[in-house]
Amino acid sequence: TVSHLPLFIYEKIMEKTSKKMADLKYLHGTTTLAFICRSGIIIAVDSRASLGNYVGSSNVKKVIEIKPYLLGTMAGGAADCFFWERKLGCLCDLYEVETGKKITVPGASKMLVNMIFKYRNSGISMGTMIIGWDNNQPSIYYVDSEGNRLKVKMVSVGSGSTFAYGILETNYLWNLSIQKGYELARSAIINAAHKDPFSGGKINIYLVRKEGWIKLLSEDMGEH
Repeated sequence: TVSHLPLFIYEKIMEKTSKKMADLKYLHGTTTLAFICRSGIIIAVDSRASLGNYVGSSNVKKVIEIKPYLLGTMAGGAADCFFWERKLGCLCDLYEVETGKKITVPGASKMLVNMIFKYRNSGISMGTMIIGWDNNQPSIYYVDSEGNRLKVKMVSVGSGSTFAYGILETNYLWNLSIQKGYELARSAIINAAHKDPFSGGKINIYLVRKEGWIKLLSEDMGEH
């Protein structure tokens, strides 16, 4: 077995395996988006997970409920995003126990990027959003597995994001009501799902406000 190999041979095998993993080109499919408007932060995601050219699942939960005021989204490798964002939730709990304070959205996003930075080029794939409301203001941070961390007011991530951006940038206004913001997010996801074969399943929409997040919709896109 591998455990009985001489150390130098084992190290050679692991070196070659790591290089092959880093060279793998993964095919991921999803559409996630979020934007800030007068009414709060609107988040919308699809629920399809792809395995290369095949549909792996149509019921993936792509919004991770980290805290009552903090959400994360998944794009890239589902297992990578789920593991690291759940770990982030545990660290946020630990931070609150140690300091007696809620972690801020910038603090949570910085914690996440610091954790995954050393794993760059190792094969993990993440394009996530850390979203929440703190210090009386809404925040969206984009974090990915290459170590990027950006504060944004509108963002879409995934294979269907170019189609979603077309709808968002055409119809977005700062003073959108909750109803109009909901309709815009829903339209963007449905449009992306119709044009991108790797997006689809259900559409899930969340609203984040000062009081915390609420789920506005979970709807099967097969009906459209």
